[in-house]
Amino acid sequence: MDFATIIGIAGAFGVVGWAISMGGSFDAFVDMPSIAIVFGGGIAATIIRFSLAGVVSAFALGSKTAFGGAGPNPRGMIEEICEIADIARRQGPLGLEAVKPSHPYLAKAVQMVTDGYAIDFMREALEKERDLALERLEEGARIYKALGDSGPAFGMIGTLVGLVQMLQQMDDPSKIGPAMAVALLTTLYGALLSNIICLPIFEKLNAKAKVEDVNLTLILDGMLQVRQNVSPNLVREVLKSYLPSQHREALDQQKAA
Repeated sequence: MDFATIIGIAGAFGVVGWAISMGGSFDAFVDMPSIAIVFGGGIAATIIRFSLAGVVSAFALGSKTAFGGAGPNPRGMIEEICEIADIARRQGPLGLEAVKPSHPYLAKAVQMVTDGYAIDFMREALEKERDLALERLEEGARIYKALGDSGPAFGMIGTLVGLVQMLQQMDDPSKIGPAMAVALLTTLYGALLSNIICLPIFEKLNAKAKVEDVNLTLILDGMLQVRQNVSPNLVREVLKSYLPSQHREALDQQKAA
């Protein structure tokens, strides 16, 4: 569970809610036609740009990325791969049948080593799997970016609709103020949707794609070394390049201990 996302969203809406409560009633800030224009119109415009299945998948992926826990620890992943290398070197590939990897991508790579796949085929299959996983994250990010761009745009459209309706009631000055307030609500909804939900998740998906690229490539390189029956110490040295300098020192200390 990513508590930073929960705290951020709750804090943002909390501040807005506090400001509303200090100046008036919440009921004045709720308008169903404005909500329909911003959320319905934004989603519809996004579906036009992408497939319906892609949008639904992106919503699920965005929720999992935004509220899910942190990904695998590269240092822990290196140690796990080194343990797998040690088992493969001592017991042979069949000894890996009892191994239960912590990551699905690593589990697939271990199964390939166990089944004795050729190293070229193994590299090609794992690279394709990695690239497709990154493409899904990148497409999800693009969808959230599109929805984040559509929110304020449809907020402005709703405001224009409200202004037209307000101008039609210019003969009754008592209705101008409430109509203007409703017209501005769509701009508020669009800004909230974009800046609290869509654009932050877009940034998280982009960051997730970069982290996944490193983690999956680390697993790929490590398991190709295991397939070649390289010693665990050499595997560790090869994979240390994926870590920042301070983490490399911690890995060496952990090895010495």
